[in-house]
Amino acid sequence: MTLRHEMREHATSPARRLRSGEVASAAGVNVQTLRYYERRGLLAQPGRNAAGHRQYPPHTITLLRMIRSAQRLGLSLDEIAGIITAAPDSDSISPLARRRVAEIDAEIAQLTAIREVLAGYIR
Repeated sequence: MTLRHEMREHATSPARRLRSGEVASAAGVNVQTLRYYERRGLLAQPGRNAAGHRQYPPHTITLLRMIRSAQRLGLSLDEIAGIITAAPDSDSISPLARRRVAEIDAEIAQLTAIREVLAGYIR
């Protein structure tokens, strides 16, 4: 089951719904970011209440945090969208994961070298 499919399933559950501002604040993003992610397809379109306000399931906060974390790790929004929409056992994620692991390993090696130089200055 993909994250997007899971979000659609949760959208029909009776759990408390959150408004845009609540979700954005809890996830550490602004409302414009939330809307942008919807337009990009990273978030499913939420349901609306009788007054027309967007109503998000609580797990949207977790998904937003995951998206932001993935961005901090250097993944593009297109790459993140591919991960979100891929099946959990999909082979399509493997090349991306392999490439990112190699990049992370290189960054760790660089940081380790810098750390060793700086540690030499500590008495």
